[in-house]
Order: sequence, then structure tokens, then C-alpha cells
Amino acid sequence: MSRAKRKLDHIQHAISTGQSRAHGFLDITFVHQSLPNVSVSDIDLQTVIGELYISSPIFINAMTGGGGEETRRINGALARVANLCGIGMAVGSQMSAIKDPSERPTYEIVRESNPNGIIFANLGSEATIDDAKQAIDMIEANGLQIHLNVIQELVMPEGDRSFTNALKRIEAIVKAIEVPVMIKEVGFGISVETAEQLKNSGVSIIDVGGYGGTNFSAIENKRRSHILDYFDDWGITTSASIVEVSSVQDPLPIISSGGLQSALDIAKSISLGASATAFAGYFLKILLSEGEEKLIVKITQIQDDLKMIMTALGRKTINELQQAPIVISGDTYHWLQQRGIDTTKFNRRKTSLK
Repeated sequence: MSRAKRKLDHIQHAISTGQSRAHGFLDITFVHQSLPNVSVSDIDLQTVIGELYISSPIFINAMTGGGGEETRRINGALARVANLCGIGMAVGSQMSAIKDPSERPTYEIVRESNPNGIIFANLGSEATIDDAKQAIDMIEANGLQIHLNVIQELVMPEGDRSFTNALKRIEAIVKAIEVPVMIKEVGFGISVETAEQLKNSGVSIIDVGGYGGTNFSAIENKRRSHILDYFDDWGITTSASIVEVSSVQDPLPIISSGGLQSALDIAKSISLGASATAFAGYFLKILLSEGEEKLIVKITQIQDDLKMIMTALGRKTINELQQAPIVISGDTYHWLQQRGIDTTKFNRRKTSLK
């Protein structure tokens, strides 16, 4: 099967498979504040991820490209939405355009449609320094997202079977390029051990890409005759992964992704340690079924809802929201306890700010 056809298959399977919403956020409860002492007009959604300042903690995550005109149309629409909403975005893996220059327009449309926005290039961990430089130049990227997708590759019929020296390649890219490097999982979460390795390699940002969103094992299994169903329930939930990554000493900035669909998911992500949050499958479904305008309306609604939640918690900024007291229960609590991570630091935070 051609790479372009596979890209289109991924879009269709992502929509049909949907999101499990088993991300763990139901285990997170805010401690209610009856005297928040703030106004909705006081709320500031600006945040910082690495070296980049963005006006909102919402980010459009990597989805597609390299599948001909259909993926060019999708990327153009996403870029226009990002531009109008003032949010960052990442393109899908650009390896297809590096191997086949005729696919470059499916990515270049993003910068054409969003000339001044924050855009991340995207490659897999098999990429070389030259690949990274080509991907960045292709879309005049502000950063490079390198995705880790071992499980997807193993389940993919034509996927990679060797993952040796991935960290060495990442380290080499970090040293060779001038823009920040973000490492992103694709739905299976990142552990504290992996986060420590990535931090030591010089990476700037970690996108946890936790279990609970689009399931790339389930997607690739739809393309197999022999089903590897044992990977369909594999991974660290988004909520647990945020805490794992934030447990590293002097942790890197964290992006929460993996099944997010609401302002409450964003608020809980930030209270667990994220600086920003990324949406992919949920936004893609709205775009394809309802169009650009409805996606813009949805993003605006989510931002407004986030301001309401922050007001209820008495937290004016994203930094303050990161310190909102929460109680962790259920499977997320048990996971973190088993992993030796202290959860009392979350529920013993100050309940109000002066």
C-alpha cells in the first residue's frame, strides 16, 4: 500500500474508531472554592510551552499530510482555524513529503494559511538531521515535534520492527537545529523513566500523548488479517502520564493530549502539571462533519468555558491553575501509588490565593 493511501486510511479509521475517553480525568476532582474572589474578566489564558508564548493553552495536534489533495484540504482548514483562534498547531509526519516531493503542498498549505502562527514540523524517531532540517524549512516551523509510536509501528502491517538508537538520533537532532524539539507519544503515554531520558537528551517539551484518545493500535489492527488485540488496551492514561512526566526533578514543559474534548479536561490537565493541551481526533471529527466555522465556534466555546472554570477555582492565570488543589482517586490514584508517586502534593495545595 502506498504511503499516501495509508494516510487517508488513517483518517477514516480514526473517525470510525473514535476515542475511548479512558484518559483518567474522571478520577480527578477539583476542591470547590466558595469564595474565589475573581471575575471572569480577570482570567488570562496565555501560557508558555518551552520558549514559545501562546495566547491559549489549546493546541491543534499532529493529524495528517502526505495523502494528496484531501490531506492538503484538511491541513489548510486546520491552519485557518488555528490562525483565527490564535492557537498553535502541528502537522502530521512529513516523511512522506521528504520521500516524495509531490506531497510537499499538503504541508506547505499550513504556513500559507497561517503565516504568523506557531507551527510545529513533525517527524518520527527514525528521522535524520537532514530530514529534520528539511521538515522545518518546508513549513518555516517554530519547532519540531518528533513522535514516538512503537506500538503503532509494531501493529502496522508494513511498520518498523527495529527501534534501536532512537534516543541518539533525537539527541543529534536537538544539537543540530535551532528550534525547540517536542517529543510526542501517539496514544500510549510517557513514563517518568522515559521523561528523564528525554530531559537529559536536551528536548524542550514533552507531549504525553496518553491512552484514552485515538487508539492507533485499534486503527492499525483494522488493516491486519492477524489481529494483535493485546496492544489495543496498552498504555499509560493521559492523567497518569502527566503526573509521571511532571515527577521528574525540574520537569520539562508538558502538553497534555490523549482524548481531550472539553474545557474541564484542559483544566484538569493543567492542574496535574501541563502547560498546554492538544486536541486531534475530536477537532478532526468536527471539521470533517460540520466544517471550519463550527470548529472555530467549538474552540471559542471551550476557551470561554475554561475561563468560567478558572473563575470558579479563583485562578486567574495558567500558572495559578497549575496549583489548584485536586483530589485524585480511582485507577489513576492506584496507578500512581503503585509507581511510588506521592499524590498528597496535589490535595494539600493552598485552596485560595491572596
